[in-house]
Amino acid sequence: MLFEDTYRTIEKPTEGIFRDRGSKFIAYAYPINSEADIKNLLLVLKNEHPKANHHCWAMRLGIDRSVFRVNDDGEPSGTAGRPILNTILSYDLTNVLIVVIRYFGGTLLGVPGLINAYKSATDEALKTAIVIQKTVNDFYTINFEYLQMTDVMKIIKDDNLTIITQEFDNNCRIQVFIRKTQVNSTLGKFSKIVNLTTKYDYSM
Repeated sequence: MLFEDTYRTIEKPTEGIFRDRGSKFIAYAYPINSEADIKNLLLVLKNEHPKANHHCWAMRLGIDRSVFRVNDDGEPSGTAGRPILNTILSYDLTNVLIVVIRYFGGTLLGVPGLINAYKSATDEALKTAIVIQKTVNDFYTINFEYLQMTDVMKIIKDDNLTIITQEFDNNCRIQVFIRKTQVNSTLGKFSKIVNLTTKYDYSM
């Protein structure tokens, strides 16, 4: 299988609400880039909804969509986090966190009712989300001499690279990102420039 260098995520946060027998389920969907984002978003929601009975969530991360976590936050095991995650999977999204906040309405919903409620609330949030396709990119720093600027800029333009940072002096430095599938051909072009060095930084 060829490496997939695109993934689907959401453009910006969205919300959705589902009600069942007095209980209210409010879903918040967020685009995220790392697990570090989760803690802050949960804190914000807990401050906004201090009286909510449960803050259940699921997330999926990674270009290969392999990292996921679920949290039932006191609901019966498998009735909250897993249905939220399954809904994320059904939309084929990654780099996304969904938190569903429940206000208990006095009537027990039972396991099927809870699974349906958390799934439906998540679905309400994702239905309104703008789904975007992103490419997987490798970030590289290119070091070269000022006189080589024209050659370097030609490759950047020809290969449609995006410049992140640049410093021009006698020795120049440019950080670019290169789409994963074209890394080898682009680095091949750079390697033909004498004394130019490329350093791999990270992928995203």
